[in-house]
Amino acid sequence: MLLNLDFEILVLLIPALVLSLCVHEYSHGITAYYYGDNTAYLNGRLTLNPLKHLDPAGTLMLLFIGFGYAKPVPVNPHNLNNPRKDMIKVAAAGPISNIILSFIGIFLVYTIFYINKSLLNDTVQTFLQIFIQINIYLALFNLIPLYPLDGGQIFGNLLSKKYPQFTYNLHTYGPKILMAVILIGLVSGFSIIGLLLHPLYQIVYNILDFIVNLFYSLLI
Repeated sequence: MLLNLDFEILVLLIPALVLSLCVHEYSHGITAYYYGDNTAYLNGRLTLNPLKHLDPAGTLMLLFIGFGYAKPVPVNPHNLNNPRKDMIKVAAAGPISNIILSFIGIFLVYTIFYINKSLLNDTVQTFLQIFIQINIYLALFNLIPLYPLDGGQIFGNLLSKKYPQFTYNLHTYGPKILMAVILIGLVSGFSIIGLLLHPLYQIVYNILDFIVNLFYSLLI
């Protein structure tokens, strides 16, 4: 729970989380706009303004139970140039944006270290670590192949042509399964999602860190 964190960590975590969520939702909207759907634009969602993206209930959940959400950007698949294929791109845009932000965070750690090591004080380092961690976990969580997560949209649209019934069942039961897994974790203290995502987090972090480290090894 965020309320159990030290005040200093909470102060650093909130802006990192808000920025990450806003970029995630904006990425969905701008990608949909690029492929022909202006629904997000008409609803004033093509912005990084937190007031347009944060959901009051979702924000309170973040503070009290450590899990929450932003308002999903509205997308009308019928407006897209190729609804099935373009929805995959729209859904993937959110997690991809978070991976990019994670990469930027790691890149900044290396850059600040090489430019002036003293600038990488405890506060800056902690903020960047939180920022990197939040974005990798946001990407991985949203890629879980269950509706209403982005992974459900990607997975469902990939299979919808050949397996429409499976896609229908995924659409129908996905939210229930996801909520059940989350509630079990909250009640029991044993997070199935955390168990699955933690090793994936380490893999993604190591890959991004390797790329940035390789870049500076070749440069310096």
